[in-house]
Amino acid sequence: MTSRRTRLVMAAVLALLSVASPRALATEAPVGQMSWALHFSLAPTLFEPAETAGLITPFMIIYALHDALVKPMPEKAMAPGLAESWSRSPDGLVYEFVLRKGARFHNGEPVTADDVKFSFERYRGISAQVLKERVAAVETPDPGRVRFRLKQPWPDFMAFYGTPATGAAWIVPRKYVEKVGEDGFKKAPVGAGPYKFASFTPGIELVLDAFDGYWRKTPSVKRLVFKAVPDATTRLAMLKRGEVDIAYAVNGELGEEVRRTPGLSLRPTPFVATHWLLFADQWDPS
Repeated sequence: MTSRRTRLVMAAVLALLSVASPRALATEAPVGQMSWALHFSLAPTLFEPAETAGLITPFMIIYALHDALVKPMPEKAMAPGLAESWSRSPDGLVYEFVLRKGARFHNGEPVTADDVKFSFERYRGISAQVLKERVAAVETPDPGRVRFRLKQPWPDFMAFYGTPATGAAWIVPRKYVEKVGEDGFKKAPVGAGPYKFASFTPGIELVLDAFDGYWRKTPSVKRLVFKAVPDATTRLAMLKRGEVDIAYAVNGELGEEVRRTPGLSLRPTPFVATHWLLFADQWDPS
């Protein structure tokens, strides 16, 4: 990123991850634009929490567009989101979530327990079977509370429900989805996150605008533009020309070029992964 844009970029990162307090910058209107050069293609499935594939990639979009009952945040592995609190029964069979008052979707509708149940039931991502086969029922005693009853104690319930292992806890508006249909939702998704859908050019560009009704705070940056740029050399060139503020996956020799370029900074993106080597010929006696 260019050094002259550091303040804007940092503000945008805070806005995207929603790490500022609800009162921080509450009276300041969002300004400016932040552009990202992504190393993968953009497709409507990335807007859809119900279809997460067990990869972290779509959550770059989902964190901006949607919100979850519980989600990882920089300061906490499971931080309150649309649920202001949650509890587990002593026998480990019931998890109850108390929804945050005043949380709304981008179309103005309140986030309710019915939306939570609907979002869980329509989740069809990679861990859907593992998660759903252990849940006996989802109860909505009132619009502000949701209970998950398990068939038997399962200590890993929150590890699946409250993390990016699944998209089941990321809430979408039931009435809107039922009105426009599944295909209509992908064309114009409505979430409860800090940014709302503005436009999408398949495979090329996604534009999101700040949502001034977000419960935590109004984002600091007015517009986010995600550009699909599969070629690393092109991403670096765009960064040098100032066409984007952040470029991902600039590795090897290109990364060293970033280090040598005045005004640009190279930052690591650490992640947890498992690696192994397979010696395919070790069992071949010949």
